[in-house]
Amino acid sequence: MDPPSHRPIRRAVWAALLGNGSIAVMKFIVALLINSSALLAEGFHSVADTGNQALLLLGFKLSAKPSDAEHPFGHGKEGYFWPFVVAISMFTVGAVLSINEGIKKIMYPHPITNARWGYLVLALSFLFESYPLFLAFQVLKGQMKRRGVIRALCESKTPSVFIVLFEDSAALFGICIAFLGIMAASLTHNAIYDGIASIVIGVTLAVVALFLSYETKSLLIGEGVSQENLQKIKRAIATVPEVGEALDILTMHLGPEDILVNLNINFVDDLTTDQVEEAIDKVERAIQAELPAVKRIFVEAESLRRVPRRREMQP
Repeated sequence: MDPPSHRPIRRAVWAALLGNGSIAVMKFIVALLINSSALLAEGFHSVADTGNQALLLLGFKLSAKPSDAEHPFGHGKEGYFWPFVVAISMFTVGAVLSINEGIKKIMYPHPITNARWGYLVLALSFLFESYPLFLAFQVLKGQMKRRGVIRALCESKTPSVFIVLFEDSAALFGICIAFLGIMAASLTHNAIYDGIASIVIGVTLAVVALFLSYETKSLLIGEGVSQENLQKIKRAIATVPEVGEALDILTMHLGPEDILVNLNINFVDDLTTDQVEEAIDKVERAIQAELPAVKRIFVEAESLRRVPRRREMQP
């Protein structure tokens, strides 16, 4: 069963999948009917998005697999690998095909016919794309209020959310560009505007894909917690009186809700081995109480190196 924090994310992905799948068919049919390259580019965009959401759902399923002998830390990074594939596919499928279609339209222009059908399908597409965008925004709304929009997006450890957010934002922008391109081509009887709109849509997808691939690559190779969460870990450690100093705090996201923490702690002097072990337990409980996403904690205790020698001197 999904954790409660995952349910709105999965709901946003499912909404985007169903919405994009439905409007892709409409866009292709109407694009061929009215001879619009911009609308055809939007069809490529929707097909790419539909495949992307399917890959995100696959990532959800695979990342939930339990740990095994070959993957002792679990399969959480599947949730980062598949969003990276999504970013690459958005570029190769959506951007390349849209730009290519726009270039062909400019080189071999053919007039727009029955433009009103294009306006209708674009209006329906706008409605379909708005709902998953709203759901993704709701997931990130709290972080955006605390950190600001740019910082919240850059520091988010849940790529499926910001992928839906960026995909559907790009989709709404693309719909507006396609509308303007079809309208300009229809009013001026110059199909070049339709081709230009297709190229603009492709370039938009390429820019979004590059940003998403950069962000997901960082998570895939091992990104630490945000500064906000790092401060939570430090505050939790400071509540344990036996801790003298935290020398190193190394963190890594194995998944959006699966954090690995490695600590090098110098405990206060004159602690016995049992007392150090008890202090380590306190540190672990304090961190997990402050940050429940921390699932694995490894502590190297500096004081343990001196404890055996002190015990040997005791009668």
